[in-house]
Amino acid sequence: MPQIHLDESTVERLDALRRDDEEYDEIVTELIDVYEAEELTLFHGGDVE
Repeated sequence: MPQIHLDESTVERLDALRRDDEEYDEIVTELIDVYEAEELTLFHGGDVE
């Protein structure tokens, strides 16, 4: 798995999102899923006639 380095403010923001000692990879995966879902919604939103 690739390693990334985050600045302190980013870690603080992730910590604020953590629930019940949730792992960082779980949070990041959830954020990516939300981003992808919103992207698909925006993409398909313009297809309605």
